[in-house]
Amino acid sequence: MSSQVYDCIVIGAGIQGSCTAYYHAKNNKKTLLLEQFVLPHSRGSSHGQTRIIRKAYPQDFYTRMMEESYKLWAELEKEAGVKLYRRTGLLVMGAENGQQYPRVKDVLLRNRVPTVVLKREEFSQHVPNFNLSSGDGALVDTTAGVLYADKALASIQRLFQSLGGVIKDGQKVTGITPGAVVTVTTVSGAYQARSLVIAAGPWANTLLSLTGLGLPLQVVKINVCYWREKVPGSYDVQKRFPCFIQLESQEADQHIYGLPSNEYPGLMKVCYHIGKETDPDERDRQTDQSDIAILQRFIARFMPGLVPVPAVVESCMYTLTPDSDFVLDHHPTYRNIVIGAGFSGHGFKFGPVIGKILYELSTGQLPSHDLSPFKISRFQTPTKSAL
Repeated sequence: MSSQVYDCIVIGAGIQGSCTAYYHAKNNKKTLLLEQFVLPHSRGSSHGQTRIIRKAYPQDFYTRMMEESYKLWAELEKEAGVKLYRRTGLLVMGAENGQQYPRVKDVLLRNRVPTVVLKREEFSQHVPNFNLSSGDGALVDTTAGVLYADKALASIQRLFQSLGGVIKDGQKVTGITPGAVVTVTTVSGAYQARSLVIAAGPWANTLLSLTGLGLPLQVVKINVCYWREKVPGSYDVQKRFPCFIQLESQEADQHIYGLPSNEYPGLMKVCYHIGKETDPDERDRQTDQSDIAILQRFIARFMPGLVPVPAVVESCMYTLTPDSDFVLDHHPTYRNIVIGAGFSGHGFKFGPVIGKILYELSTGQLPSHDLSPFKISRFQTPTKSAL
């Protein structure tokens, strides 16, 4: 066992764990960041070149958290000297008389987020090569854009190390012994710290079981699809094509989202925001493609400038809570173990503000945001693990 006692050990070097470790180190805490895979890797939920960043949400609390997240991303971008964000705007579409679209519109306007509401008759001049469904409204969250995810993750890990933080990858955790000093055992050593943050994405329940806790989390595999432009440049980020989210639609129960052609020239990323349940250790045994069939129908109807067959299909995993809201809380039994989990496919853009919140919880500070939507107690019976 290492003789060193850290102020904090963070398990999981995805975006949430890396940001948490960074804010500990930035505040002069001796911090160890453990990762089960050799970095960088594409086995979890934080890989890939791009993510949407947006303030458009049907809940005020997410929009308010994103106000701070934008500021923190700008600080990280300046500190790292790397461009991490590109403003493109986010086109939001949904049924005018539906559940989601009116709520998103109300939240944006109530929080004074710069927003342009598009009239149906002017839609095609603002958004070429896209058909607006009958009965749908459309607006643009003008502050939204694309986060360069791989660059962001690498930059935050590099900043963490420059502040004296230690990353140990290839360190799968096999044991957690709670106490005033927590001991974390891995395949190649044991480490001790006064506090522990578990931010392990799809492996959250695997680790929580080592502490006698289970949460109602479901891991699903997402097919990340890229679709070829019929005319190169039609949906290009260089031509100011926006990101988009289609909320309710006759094609799909969940929303469909897209990012302009960027990482693969001539290919636009369009995905369905749900997948089928999978075992994170055997992700690729899940071969369901029903979401791709939904996307093909959507693209054929609404995006005539794309070939309605995916040119590239990659994989990602979401870890879903029953209400799709995060878990940001202390362990119910051990106050010095903090949990960040269940980011439900929309957590990446919150990385810096979540990292800051988990740091605050870990160090006993008053959290800078109302965490009542994220408490474990909202699940009626968090299950006790049999282990």
